[in-house]
Amino acid sequence: MDMNRESLKQRLRNGDTVFGIWCVIPSASAINIIASAGFDFVIIDLEHGPASFETAEEMVRAAQSEGVAAIIRLGQVNEEYILKVLDIGAEGVMAAHVSSHKDAQEAVDFAKYYPEGKRGFSPYTRAGRYSGGNITEHARQQNQRTIMGVLVEGKEGIENLAEISSTPNLDLVYIGAYDLSQALGMPGEVGHPMVKEAMKDAVDTIRSAGISAGGYVAKNADDIRWMVSLGMQFITYLPDCALFHRVCRSAVDEFISATDS
Repeated sequence: MDMNRESLKQRLRNGDTVFGIWCVIPSASAINIIASAGFDFVIIDLEHGPASFETAEEMVRAAQSEGVAAIIRLGQVNEEYILKVLDIGAEGVMAAHVSSHKDAQEAVDFAKYYPEGKRGFSPYTRAGRYSGGNITEHARQQNQRTIMGVLVEGKEGIENLAEISSTPNLDLVYIGAYDLSQALGMPGEVGHPMVKEAMKDAVDTIRSAGISAGGYVAKNADDIRWMVSLGMQFITYLPDCALFHRVCRSAVDEFISATDS
């Protein structure tokens, strides 16, 4: 982990728009290939993916060896799990199913060291460079670089979005278009004008709180341009398994086309 390169958190604060990919496949080799393609970050999905913490640590190393930030998604706000993923060196956490200010505040408390939070302290980890070193500097750097993000996925979370976004020391709120469409009673209709307007309002709410807004691109460059135009900075693409499947399916279709008599 290169502590001298500009952190993803600082880039977001600078106003940069960053682009990453969801990683469900539990493989350091796969994530190393993905990172070498030039993404700004990868999200190692421990909610929907089968990786263990041991595998996740190898995946974090594989991403960071290419200068790519590694963020880990958890299925809930959980003190033990947030501590573990940060201790193995991940540069951020995204906690899913956050629906209230209380949820968001707990996530921040578990991710940040005093005085920003109450993260459990041990410098004898990958994040602490194993040695115990300068403990004060370790805590300062971790608070300075660690991204604490939350995924707002349900109706209650959307209704409480302003309170969630105003949580002190929260860095990122991620809104999924499909989750938003479901919360509005239009499941899957992400192109519906009401869903698009609600997404715009959500991004405005998040950005007005002074933090970054994130979201998911399902289709093409037009989606990306639209999300950027809303002020979204943290943009994710298809999961790795979907991309691999798309490429493999294309190869099969080409073979069928070439051999079809």
